[in-house]
Amino acid sequence: MSKEISLQLLDPESIPLKDLTYVVIGARENDRWVFVRHKDRETWELPAGHIEKSETAREAALRELYEETGINKVEIYALHDYSVDINDRLFFGRIYYASVKERLPKPPSEIAEIQVMTDTPLPATYPEAHSMFMEVLEKHLEDRGQNEQSKKR
Repeated sequence: MSKEISLQLLDPESIPLKDLTYVVIGARENDRWVFVRHKDRETWELPAGHIEKSETAREAALRELYEETGINKVEIYALHDYSVDINDRLFFGRIYYASVKERLPKPPSEIAEIQVMTDTPLPATYPEAHSMFMEVLEKHLEDRGQNEQSKKR
């Protein structure tokens, strides 16, 4: 049985915390993206994970970044909430942008490998979601670059 998956971008912080399940983090280090590979997979993804009951979405994003990559100091903010419909079951998540300030050695975790690259290593674990998330992140960089150029004028 194949999965029917539908994704939709929503306004940032529009979904109440109690309804959020996931966080995805586009971490930028030295003008390149940070990608991870889970030890049980041969595919690549952005750092991500579940929000635990005792934490906010931002706290989950910071925890996942550290656990999966060793990144411990960042400037981070929410870009969008999103919905994912999998076989008529609806889940919600939040995508963050993080500018990496410091990365320590990765602590022991389910992550086998980290790559810091300008382009996505392939194959992606969740191709449809990954493409959408990367478009959002690249657009954010583009918009931010245009804002920086405006400030210089």
